[in-house]
Amino acid sequence: MTQHLLNKKNMAKSCKVGVTAFDKWGVEPVERAGREAFYDVASVVRNRIDNELSKIVEQAGDIDDAELLKARIRLTNAQADAQELKNARETGEVIDTEFATYVLAKLAAEIGSIMDSLPLTINRKFPDLEPRFSNAIKIEVNRAVNRASAVGELIPELAEKYIEENQKN
Repeated sequence: MTQHLLNKKNMAKSCKVGVTAFDKWGVEPVERAGREAFYDVASVVRNRIDNELSKIVEQAGDIDDAELLKARIRLTNAQADAQELKNARETGEVIDTEFATYVLAKLAAEIGSIMDSLPLTINRKFPDLEPRFSNAIKIEVNRAVNRASAVGELIPELAEKYIEENQKN
């Protein structure tokens, strides 16, 4: 296949740019004859495509670098928060909600058991106590026992409400 070569002036003219602009493109000549350089269309097209691709890569690279930096900062912050939480958990400053629910439910059950026997204990210690006082004590103790028995079920709801009211960002 025969090559069709143009000198710099004619190639610049065919690309509709000046000779100086063509020089700035940095197209490598295919052939040289004395001081004159000859170019083919394929090398000029390849040069322009490479130039446009490098522009796109630079623009995308800048965006990707900024996005990558933001992602790294978010990741670093998340890791720092997780480590702080882990350290606070290990020192006992923070406990899991499930553990708090378990402990408080057990404690409420023990308190409920003690309060359940309270009216009987009071009647034994004070046999002369009028029945109306004894009944009033039983009613109030039963209310307290019922409330204490519901603690385990209320903790998740109360924790969620607390977070909504006090820990908004």
